[in-house]
Amino acid sequence: MSYLKKVSAALAAQEKKHKTVFNYAIPDLWDHEAVCVDSKINVNDGNVIVNPFQFYKEIINNVILKQGSSKVDYHTSYFLGQPKKLPKGLSDGAWIRQSYAYSMMIRSSASYDHDRSGHLENENLYGLKETGTFVKAIAILPLLKKMGIDVVYMLPISKYSLKDKKGELGSPYGVSNFFKLDEGLKDPMTGDALNVEDEFKAFVEACHRLDMKVIIDIIPRTNSVNSDLIVDHPEWFYWINHEDLSDYKPPHVPTLESVLPAKAIYLEDVYKSEEVIAHIKKFKPNPQSIDPKKWDKVVAKWHEAKGTVEILDLVQDMFGLTIAPAFSDGINDPQPAWSDVTFFRLFLDHPLNAQPFLEKIGHVEPYILFDVAKSSYNPGSVVNQPLWDTLTDIIPFFQRNFGIDGARIDMGHALPEDLVSMILSKAREIDPNFCFIAEELDVENAKVSMEKGYNMIIGDGFIRLPRVAQGFFNNFVYSSMNMESPLFAVGETHDTPRLAAREGGEKLAKMITLFSLFIPNTIPFLNSGQEVFERQPMNTGLDCRPDEAYQLSEDDPYYGKLALFDKYAFHMNHKQRFVIPNLLEKATALRKQYVDSIISKEHTYPLGFSAPWDPAAGMGFVSGKKALIAVVNTDVYNHQTHTVKLDSLPREFFGQHVRCNLAFSSENNPHLHAHVNEHKVLMIHCAPAEVVCFELEIL
Repeated sequence: MSYLKKVSAALAAQEKKHKTVFNYAIPDLWDHEAVCVDSKINVNDGNVIVNPFQFYKEIINNVILKQGSSKVDYHTSYFLGQPKKLPKGLSDGAWIRQSYAYSMMIRSSASYDHDRSGHLENENLYGLKETGTFVKAIAILPLLKKMGIDVVYMLPISKYSLKDKKGELGSPYGVSNFFKLDEGLKDPMTGDALNVEDEFKAFVEACHRLDMKVIIDIIPRTNSVNSDLIVDHPEWFYWINHEDLSDYKPPHVPTLESVLPAKAIYLEDVYKSEEVIAHIKKFKPNPQSIDPKKWDKVVAKWHEAKGTVEILDLVQDMFGLTIAPAFSDGINDPQPAWSDVTFFRLFLDHPLNAQPFLEKIGHVEPYILFDVAKSSYNPGSVVNQPLWDTLTDIIPFFQRNFGIDGARIDMGHALPEDLVSMILSKAREIDPNFCFIAEELDVENAKVSMEKGYNMIIGDGFIRLPRVAQGFFNNFVYSSMNMESPLFAVGETHDTPRLAAREGGEKLAKMITLFSLFIPNTIPFLNSGQEVFERQPMNTGLDCRPDEAYQLSEDDPYYGKLALFDKYAFHMNHKQRFVIPNLLEKATALRKQYVDSIISKEHTYPLGFSAPWDPAAGMGFVSGKKALIAVVNTDVYNHQTHTVKLDSLPREFFGQHVRCNLAFSSENNPHLHAHVNEHKVLMIHCAPAEVVCFELEIL
C-alpha cells in the first residue's frame, strides 16, 4: 500500500471541493519544473500563488512517485527494502559515512505564511495550516535532493505536552508520549482520509523513493512533566510538593567550582552542601503509594475527561504534589531548572556512589540531583526494568510502523551503559544496518562512543568551524581525519547561533556550508534554514551571545522568536535564496565522485601552504588516476593568492602528463592561471571566502 498515493487521492478529493483558492503562496524554492498546475502565478518576490491541493498532489504524482520501483517496499527501512544499495564495506549502520544530512524540524521547516498576512495561523482564510506538516514537508524533499541531501535528520515528532510550555507552541523535546505522533503535524488538506501516522508513513516513503534515509531524535533520559506515563506509572517519576515548585532550582555546592562533571570524586562535597540536603529532603513518595484509593480516583477522573484535563493538574488538586523538573547534570551549572521536562527514575535505589553519604543524612525519597541525572557515572543497583523495557521499545516501534533508518539518542552519554546497549541491540535485531548517532560533543570521547556501538558522534564542529580567525576552523579540518569516530561537519545546529549571524556573515555561512563537503572523516550537516542564510537561532542553548535571540530587525514578524518554541517560518524569500542550493547541486555531485576517498584516511592528503599562518585550508583526495584538490580561502574579507603545496600527493601526479582542470568555484572565479609548477605547488587567486576545487588527472 502506497501512503503517498493515499495522500494524493485525498488531495484530489479535496481539490474538487476547493477549486477557488485565490491566495495561497508557496516559496519559489518549493516549486518544481515538473509541477504543472492550472494556475501558477510567480509573483517575483519569492512567492508563487498556487491551488494548494493541486500543487501538493502534483509534487507527489509528477516528482516523487516517478522515482523508484514498484517492486520495492518503501515503508520498511531503506536497506531492508533495497539491500543491494548498501555501500560496500559500510554495514552495521556505517553507511552514514557517505551521507549528507539535513536537520529538519517539521513544525518550522515546512512553515510558511501562505496567505501573506504577516503572521502564521493555525487556520488561515481557507482553514489551512501555516505551521509545518508532514504533507507540506514532502514538497521540500525535491529541493533537498537537488542539494545532494540523502539523510533527513528529524527533530522530535512525538506527542509533546503543552503544560508549562516554553514559547507559543512548546518544545518538541518535552515528549509526553513516545508512541504517539504530534497531532499538530497532521495536515487539514487531506481531510479525514488519513491520520497523522498515515501522513508520516507517506513522508518516509517519499524520502526512500528519493534515496534519502530517515533518522529521528529520541529522548530516553527525560520526559514531559505532564507525561502520559504518569497515569500507569507514577513510580517512574520524582515528586515534590506543588508549593515547593516556585523556588525549585539546582542546589549550589559552595566548595566546588562551576560546571563540574558529576563524578564520584566530587560527591562528598556535594552531599555536605546545606542546599543539597535541603533540596533532596523536598522529595516525596509517589502519590499512588501514599493513597492507592485516592490515586484510583485521579486516574478515573482523567479517563472520564478524555483529554480535556491534564493528569498532573488532577494530581496537584487531589494530592498537592507535582513532578520535579530536571536540570543540568553539571555541578554548579548556572542554568535554571528545565521547567517543562523531568528525568526518568531509571533505578529503584539511590546511586551507589551516593549511598555512603545518604546514610549520614537519613531517609530520603527518590530525588533528582547531578549524580542521579548522570547515571552513566552513578548507576544504582536495582534496575527499573519495566521502564527500561519501555524505553528500549521506542525505536522498534518507529521501525515497525514507519520504517525509519536511524536515530540520535539525546543525552545518551548520560544514560547507563547497559541501557544504551539494550537500545542499540533491540533496533539492530530488526535492522542490522540501523544507524546510531551519539550526542557526544567532546571529540575525546569518540573512541568510547564507537565501542558502545554508535556509528558516529555529533562532535564540536559548531564550536570550531565558525571561529576562523582564531585558527579553530583549520584545527577541525586537519584533525578530523585522525578522529576515532566519524563526526558531523556542522557549522550550526538547532541549539546554536546561525552562521550568517556570526562574524563574517553570509560569506562565512556559504564558505563553511560548501567546504564541509570536503573535510575527511566527517558527514556534512545542513541545518534547516542555513541554505537561505537564516540569522535567527532556533534555540539559544549552546555557544550563544546575550543578544542571540534578537538577530532580526524589530519590524520582522519573527523578531525575538525561537523556532524550537514559537510559531516560526524561515526566511525563504531571502534575496540570495538560490545561491547555496545551486552551488550545493554542483559541489555535492563532485563530492559523490570522490566520496570513497574522502572517507578513507589512506586516500586523503592534507595540503600545506606557503606559511602555517596563511588564511587557507586544503585537502587532496586520490581516486585512481585522479586527484581532487579542495581549497578554501578563509579570509572572508579579502582576495588572496595562495600557494598550495601538493608535495604530499603521490609522485605520479607530478609527471609531464598530468592535466589540471577547474572543477568547482563558489565565486565563479575563472582561475585561468592555476597550474602545477615544477616545485609541486598550485598558485591560485581566490576571492574572499572562496571554495575552489581542481582535478588532477594522469593522462
